[in-house]
Amino acid sequence: MNMLPSLFVSHGSPMLALEPGAAGAFMRQLGPALDAAFGRPRAIVVASAHSLTREPVLLAAPHHDTVHDFGGFPPALYELRYDAPGAPALAPRVAQLVREAGLPVHTVNEGGLDHGIWVPLRYAYPQADVAVLPLAFAPDWSPQKLFALGRALAPLRSEGILVMGSGSITHNLRLVFSRRPHAETARDDDEPEMPESAAFRRWFAERSAAHDTAALFDYRQQAPHAALMHPTDEHLLPWFVAAGAGSEGPALRVHDSVSVGCLGMDAYAFGAGAQALAQRLAEPATAPA
Repeated sequence: MNMLPSLFVSHGSPMLALEPGAAGAFMRQLGPALDAAFGRPRAIVVASAHSLTREPVLLAAPHHDTVHDFGGFPPALYELRYDAPGAPALAPRVAQLVREAGLPVHTVNEGGLDHGIWVPLRYAYPQADVAVLPLAFAPDWSPQKLFALGRALAPLRSEGILVMGSGSITHNLRLVFSRRPHAETARDDDEPEMPESAAFRRWFAERSAAHDTAALFDYRQQAPHAALMHPTDEHLLPWFVAAGAGSEGPALRVHDSVSVGCLGMDAYAFGAGAQALAQRLAEPATAPA
């Protein structure tokens, strides 16, 4: 197996699980593309914007149930399941790497997959046959510190472990629901993008391609419309975990779309395997049947 890239995916609204749009189509490609380029991952270590703790915590249950951590959506959404195997045997290795980096980490024998995890994985690996180890993180950690957390995980990539962050490249729910007042109609790609969203996503992609980590760490001051696109940080912070895990190379934006005109659905690949994944994703053979 070649060294896997690390990944950041934007999971958007929970309605993505019912209305895949362009982002869901990308996620359907993602699992087969990873398998073809690198072999099936042994497990996935994932930091989600919806699993937050005071210090990093590994959810090392042997089995994960689906967590419907949202309200006000159609009943069909609550009927969806993605109950996946856990990776308790992997947790000591991950904890060791984090502690060797001088960072705290805890392990609990509890589980559950929030929608930031199960919605993307339900498209990428619909059989729920890849073990998952959620890594809850502290939302008050700086981008630099979360980058260091991700960098501690980098050796996992050469051991067949996929390191992934799940959040949103832009995330302002007030904007989302002002444009679509009802959650059940907050669907996808049929509205023009706000100029502010486009400017932020463009800046982030350009700075990422340039490997300009100093600017990215300081995105709140340097990125256009940063406070509007991220009133709070938690949905962008998983990007820095994934970027740290693949810090030996620039980030490649491997998917680019917008939901409801303001909710960016971009995905990034990082590290030595990023280009190989991007090439595989570009091949028609990986498109869903």
